[in-house]
Amino acid sequence: MSEKIALTPATHTTPPAKFSHGVKKGNILQVAGQVGFLPAAPGRPPTPAGPTLREQTLQTFANVRAILEEGGATWDDVMMMRVYLTDVDHFAEMNEIYNAYFEEQGLTAPAAARTTVYVGLPKGLLIEIDALAVLN
Repeated sequence: MSEKIALTPATHTTPPAKFSHGVKKGNILQVAGQVGFLPAAPGRPPTPAGPTLREQTLQTFANVRAILEEGGATWDDVMMMRVYLTDVDHFAEMNEIYNAYFEEQGLTAPAAARTTVYVGLPKGLLIEIDALAVLN
């Protein structure tokens, strides 16, 4: 049986509760919900990338990608993504950002399945994304 490994890239701070940013067991990698915090810096608390949906979404993708890469995965390995938005009016803009981002990634595999839900997040945060990857 394979060992379960916690994944915390250097860009991430220690989680604020008893969970891992990512967990890998065998060929399965689960990325915990990530938000648009800027990369970790000594002495600086977690800080959102900016006030706009675009800034936060692009930083959230960077944060998810950092965990995927820490676990040896790429966007092509992602089977499922869940996007959590705080405002239903952000859906169309998020789709535009999402589509443009993945166009730039040069995926060679079919796009991941995706679900979008509306939630409450801490003040100032507009989006959260988690991902499930299966490595070859």
